[in-house]
Amino acid sequence: MTSPQKPDALFDMDAVLRNAARGRAMGTEFDFLREEVADRMQDRLKDINRRFENVLDIGGRSFVNEATTVHLPAGDAALDATPSSHDLVISNLSMHWVNDLPGLMVQANHALKPDGLFIASLFGGDTLHELRHALIAAESEVVGGASARIIPFADVRDLGSLLQRAGFALPVTDMDTITVTYEHPLKLMQELRGMGEANAMTTRSRTFLRRDVLARACEIYTAKYAGPDGRIPATFQVMYMTGWHPHESQQKPLKPGSGKVNLADALKADRPPKKPE
Repeated sequence: MTSPQKPDALFDMDAVLRNAARGRAMGTEFDFLREEVADRMQDRLKDINRRFENVLDIGGRSFVNEATTVHLPAGDAALDATPSSHDLVISNLSMHWVNDLPGLMVQANHALKPDGLFIASLFGGDTLHELRHALIAAESEVVGGASARIIPFADVRDLGSLLQRAGFALPVTDMDTITVTYEHPLKLMQELRGMGEANAMTTRSRTFLRRDVLARACEIYTAKYAGPDGRIPATFQVMYMTGWHPHESQQKPLKPGSGKVNLADALKADRPPKKPE
């Protein structure tokens, strides 16, 4: 059965789920990047003097023990979570596949208890820019046109306003750039398949990339980006966003546009004791 979704949806959620299942079937050796980001998120949580007991994991990739896991909702489907039932909602490198990101964030906020925390990581706009350039250049050169092979990613500047629109208090965004090197572009592409990050856009080409285009893309990638040791870099821009379900004990938010604060520093800040609800 196919998942319900709007005809103009950016992502094919059936393909997203198939890619994720295929990645899991390839084993855990491709989880290192997701595990690294999960560790960085958990370091941020450790800076908060609070015990989170009712945790909701959207996407099932945060590696939080005893968390209730929900899959990404397909199309217009609702997030399967009871309102005001969790004190932490977390998502690790899953939400860049969501068609209605603002809507999902609103639902995540509704799932939180008062003064509950939302924290998520997702890939940002500079992710895989080297591969994107090589594929577009190669396909344009060989066949005279190019298909979208790398999905569009959100811009970190948009996340703060998304948090505010979703009703979160004290919204903060942060960003890491992680560069991973590979011996060959084909190794990177295999890694992406193992991560479940293959192209799942609704407008994607349904035919395999031609061998001559793939070979030319590898040549362009290596020629433009390879280091002295011959290895090629791949950039992963990881964006983090955090916000709290409103509660009267919280500090008043800064005026719009002034919240340029490092996420780790913000989470370390002393928070006033929570008043009885």
